[in-house]
Amino acid sequence: MGQLQERYKHYREPQKYIEAGVYPYFRAITSKQGTEVDMEGHHVLMFGSNAYTGLTGDQRVIDAAKRALDKYGSGCAGSRFLNGTLDIHVQLEKELAEFVHKDATLCFSTGFSVNQGVLAQVVGKGDYIICDDRDHASIVDGRRLSFARQLHYKHNDMEDLERVLKALPQEAIKLIVVDGVFSMEGDLAKLPEIVALKKKYNCSVMVDEAHGLGVFGKQGRGVCDHFGLTDEVDLIMGTFSKSLASIGGFIASDKDTINYLRHTCRTYIFSASNTPAATAAAMEALHILQQEPERLENLWNVTKYALERFREEGFEIGDTESPIIPLYVRDIEKTFLVTKLAFDAGVFINPVIPPACAPQDTLVRFALMANHTKDEVDRGVKALKKIFVEQGIIK
Repeated sequence: MGQLQERYKHYREPQKYIEAGVYPYFRAITSKQGTEVDMEGHHVLMFGSNAYTGLTGDQRVIDAAKRALDKYGSGCAGSRFLNGTLDIHVQLEKELAEFVHKDATLCFSTGFSVNQGVLAQVVGKGDYIICDDRDHASIVDGRRLSFARQLHYKHNDMEDLERVLKALPQEAIKLIVVDGVFSMEGDLAKLPEIVALKKKYNCSVMVDEAHGLGVFGKQGRGVCDHFGLTDEVDLIMGTFSKSLASIGGFIASDKDTINYLRHTCRTYIFSASNTPAATAAAMEALHILQQEPERLENLWNVTKYALERFREEGFEIGDTESPIIPLYVRDIEKTFLVTKLAFDAGVFINPVIPPACAPQDTLVRFALMANHTKDEVDRGVKALKKIFVEQGIIK
C-alpha cells in the first residue's frame, strides 16, 4: 500500500453515520426534479432543492435542451477559447448582460469555476481580497488561488469590515467579495452599507448572485437590482444550476474587465465549453423568468407563508429573508438524526454541519420553489414540528 492509501485508510467519519443509519448524502433520485420526487423507494416532498423558479421539470426547458442536442450534438469537444464557442453561447452571454444591466458577460461550465477562476485572475500581487466569513466555498477556493492578500470580516458586520478597510492603502486595489444571499442561512448581504464603504475607502465590489438570481429584484435580476445598486457593483456572478434550471455560471462586468478575463481566466480558457443542451436550457429558463412575473410572485407568496408557519410553531429560523429557511438544531448528531427522521416521514431536507457552519450553528435547510403549494408547506411543517418536539429541539 502506498503512502497516500496509508494516509486515507483511516478516514472513516462517514462510515460512523452509515453504521448509525443516519447518513444523509448521495441519495439517488429516480424522477424529475419537482416539489415531490421519488428517491430510494420513497416518495418525498422536496424541500432540499435550489430550483427556486421551479423550472427544472418544465417541458419548455426540456424541449429547448432537446432541440439543441439535435442541432449541435452532445458536446463542444473543446474550450470556448478555441473550437468550443457556439452561437447560442454568444447569444446567452448577450442576453445575460442585458438582464443584469452590465456591459458584457462570460459563461462558464459551472458556477464554482466562475468564482475560482475570476478571483484568481482579477486581483493579484499587491492587491487585497476582503471576504465575508460565510462566503461560499467557491469564493474561498478562488481567493486561495490569487496572489492577492486575503482578508475577511465577521459575517455581515459592517464595523468589522470598516476596521479591515481602514488599515489598507488607499491607492491599492481592494476587492470586497460577498454572497448576495447566504446559501445556508438565507440572509442577505448588507449591500447598501458595503457600497458606502466601497466609496469611502476606494474599493471594488463583487457580488455572488447564485441564490439571488431568479429570486430578488425586478424579474429576478438579483440582490444588486433589489437594492438598486447594480451600477455600484463592479462584478456580478451568477449560476444556471438554481433558478435557471441547468448547469453553468457567468460573470458580468464592464467591457474592459470582461475582455481581460476572456483572454486570461484559466477556468474559462482551459475548461470545455458548456454543453449545447445546458446552454439552451438556461436560455429558455431566462426567457420564461422574464415572461412570467407570476412565477416570482408565487415564490414569494409561499415563502412568506412558510416563514410565518415556522415562526408560529416555535422554530428558530435566524435572520433569513429568502426562500432559504434554516431550522436550527445546534447539535451535529441530532442534525443527522432529524434529517433521517424527516426522510422517513416523507420530507427531504438538507443537513448543514461544519465546515458549512460553526459546530454550534448546525441546522437543516428548508428551501422553497415557485411551484410549492401552501398545502405542501403545511405537510412539511407538521412533520418537522413532530420530529423537533420529540427530539427536544423545540417545545
